[in-house]
Amino acid sequence: MKTPIEMLNEFKLHWRNYVYQSALAAFAIFVVIIILKMQNAVIIASLGSSAFIVFALPNATTARSRNVIGGHLMGIIAGSLFSVVPRSVLFITAIVYALAVGLSILAMVITDTEHPPAAGTALGIAMHGSSPRIIVAIITSAIVLALVRHFFRRYIRDLQ
Repeated sequence: MKTPIEMLNEFKLHWRNYVYQSALAAFAIFVVIIILKMQNAVIIASLGSSAFIVFALPNATTARSRNVIGGHLMGIIAGSLFSVVPRSVLFITAIVYALAVGLSILAMVITDTEHPPAAGTALGIAMHGSSPRIIVAIITSAIVLALVRHFFRRYIRDLQ
């Protein structure tokens, strides 16, 4: 664990990266919000978490393109499967949502596409349902995040 002095020195040394990468993340989320609209806030939140991983920890395994895109795809699939399950009482609803998250985790681990925010995508889809527009928007957003990371990888670094 770094001391506050070490953290301050790290920031002073790489402040441009901190500002630049945070601005890239903010721009990417701006685009996601425009594409998805605010009524899909749960899904936007999961993509916001993806932006954090991609731009704050670009060298992490979970920031790889395969993980970002594949993880959200697994989240879409798991969430879509459970979005059609009838839910009449809170207990059943809680079970359905929990199973959507659990299945997304299992699918990511099996396919080697672990990306923690994608479990939020599964939850959001299970809660609000899937539509072609939402699916395309999530995949497009994940691809945009992956492409930005790919093209800017020489200019970004882990901010830890």
